[in-house]
Amino acid sequence: QVQLVESGGGLVQAGGSLRLSCAASGRTSSPLAVGWFRQAPGKERELVSRIIWSIGGPFYADSVKGRSTISRDRAKNTVALQMNSLKPEDTAVYYCAASTRRGFLWVRAGDYDYWGQGTQVTVSS
Repeated sequence: QVQLVESGGGLVQAGGSLRLSCAASGRTSSPLAVGWFRQAPGKERELVSRIIWSIGGPFYADSVKGRSTISRDRAKNTVALQMNSLKPEDTAVYYCAASTRRGFLWVRAGDYDYWGQGTQVTVSS
């Protein structure tokens, strides 16, 4: 089992920045990939960004590309998502997810087997 705990969400004005953090614990071996997803009211959960634990290889959704940076600290088992130039449409609950599943690109929610409880990000206009 892997436990994921997100932190860093909150209320920010448009144009501002937030840094989300995900701390993983409970499993002795590392995940293959860690992703950040978000879900706004009435919308499907979507991938924001993901990183491959061993090599990095960040992926960003078009909606956040150029405004966000994902990073991992393998010694601390943490993954951070730095989001800049935030827009009201970035408002959502953000979830950290970890995958131990091989053979995936890790771009879909179904590719992940562990999830955090979510942290709310609200961007005011």
